[in-house]
Amino acid sequence: MIKGIKMTAATVREKLYDYIRIADDKKIKAIYTMLEDEIIEENKWWQDHAFTKELDNRFNAWKSGKEKGYTLEELDASIAHLKKNSKTK
Repeated sequence: MIKGIKMTAATVREKLYDYIRIADDKKIKAIYTMLEDEIIEENKWWQDHAFTKELDNRFNAWKSGKEKGYTLEELDASIAHLKKNSKTK
């Protein structure tokens, strides 16, 4: 709860994103310092066996032709389209 209002994790996450976008450098550095160990730890994706197994499964599905792959150009176009649509809402 934040100030007596129950918010979903998604709402809290959005509020934090909004705050971080406008916070001054001193506050950003303080927030990062508080979370640095967790941030660094979470970025060790290669140590997550379930995640790497999923990556292997997806790669093998792509390699065998069971799943379609996308070119970098297709991904860039898709991201640009999503960004454009999110700004118009």
